[in-house]
Amino acid sequence: MNGPFDGGRNGDRGGPDEPEDVRGIPRIPGQRTAADDLDPPAADVLRRAVESHARAARAAEPSREREEPEEPDATDEADEAAGVDSGAGVDSGTGPDAPPDPDPDVSPGTPREPAHPPDPDRERDMTGGRDPYAPPPPRQPAEPVGPPPPHSVLKSLLGAWALAACSPEETTHVENHLTECAPCADEALKLRDAVGLLQADRNLDLPPLLRARVLENCLDRRAARIPVPAWATPYDAETARLDALLRDFGDAEWHAPLQLRWFEKEERTARRATVAGVIGHLMTVDGLVASALGLDDPLGEPAPLSPTDRTEAFWRSAHPPPTRTIREPWRDQSHTLIRTVSFAGRGVAELSVPYGEFALPLRDAMIDRAFECWIHGVDIADAVDYPYPPPSGPHLHVMIDLAAQLIPSALAARRRAGLASPAQQLVVPGSPGRSLHLEVEGAGGGNWYIALDSPAAVGTAERGVAQVALDGVEFCQLVAGHISPEEAAAGQDGDREAIRDVLFAAASLSRL
Repeated sequence: MNGPFDGGRNGDRGGPDEPEDVRGIPRIPGQRTAADDLDPPAADVLRRAVESHARAARAAEPSREREEPEEPDATDEADEAAGVDSGAGVDSGTGPDAPPDPDPDVSPGTPREPAHPPDPDRERDMTGGRDPYAPPPPRQPAEPVGPPPPHSVLKSLLGAWALAACSPEETTHVENHLTECAPCADEALKLRDAVGLLQADRNLDLPPLLRARVLENCLDRRAARIPVPAWATPYDAETARLDALLRDFGDAEWHAPLQLRWFEKEERTARRATVAGVIGHLMTVDGLVASALGLDDPLGEPAPLSPTDRTEAFWRSAHPPPTRTIREPWRDQSHTLIRTVSFAGRGVAELSVPYGEFALPLRDAMIDRAFECWIHGVDIADAVDYPYPPPSGPHLHVMIDLAAQLIPSALAARRRAGLASPAQQLVVPGSPGRSLHLEVEGAGGGNWYIALDSPAAVGTAERGVAQVALDGVEFCQLVAGHISPEEAAAGQDGDREAIRDVLFAAASLSRL
């Protein structure tokens, strides 16, 4: 029967156009909606609702044969015309149209197994060949309606497009525009590359030699008006590296315990300290250079000259123990030393810096301070489990060269103390004498000839009686007292007694 609500279609209870699996579902009349008024998404939603309720009906009525209704009523025909399934809004267990319970002995909440499992092929026929249980295919974005925005608007959207923040319609307009406008296409590629740099998984640690490369590049383009002397650049670089390590330390790191190690007479010695205590030690020993330049001594006046005595005096007077506040005065002092030697001119390089029992020229003292800053930087980095690479090759070379020059004097001092073998061939000062060939490998390495019998003699290859080969970093660790002489030499050849004397003399250069 055709009525005013059915749109010329059959009723909802078994008309010839109704799928067999949907027959028998109770419906309520709904508002008439023309089929042309339904947009594709709404139609898809309604179609999926009908399919869902069809499956629910089959599961709820497994043992009852679905019956064809004799006459569809007008309200059901109107609901069919609107395409709305009212089963979701009506209690199917009540009312005159409710089907009887096939098993009254089973409680309503008990799940039942369907008598006839659903047929996927049959359901696939109802959905146009698509699997009803598969997720719906993604909808393709519709083409934008209307003319594209002007060039200025599209250009302003390039940043949002690179970040994938445009709407689908804006994205289509922008991408269509990029195929026609070469300047905007170039800018879009640059913005897309810039977005790639915003990734958060990159390593934030700067390369250790970045500062040196930047400064070198800047100085190549324009030389400094007042340059830092070459013999002061290792100290400048090592204090900057250590300050970069300390900059982000928290309170726990400043109080991290560590051991200061050095070689004394015939055995290794250690002393417990903290990171803050080590920075105080560096500051007080740098005070020897500051005093020689006429600057303020951090210990005041009078103050001892021995590095060990100065450090002990500072630690005794530091109450409470040093904290992170020690970093700023240490860094200010290092900056002042670099500025002072840069403005002082060439003659300052030979200024004597007393170390108690011995003295060094200012140029050698600055290299010595750079060496100790690096060695204690390694101690601090090990205490907080952080990598700390060695200095650059040129800086490491000047440190090794200074140690090689000091070995003959250290060997003579050990000989006077009865800790080394006696001299065998005394020569006129400045003449070649017995020598040991020290071959240092790796970055900063080279060849040195150590005079064995007198500091005034000259080491030469012709008078060589022994040879020792070491890695550059291992040689510096030996000079710092971090490894023993027995562990240092990688290769030995020649006079064993001369080799032992030189290795122990190198280790004796270490101190607190």
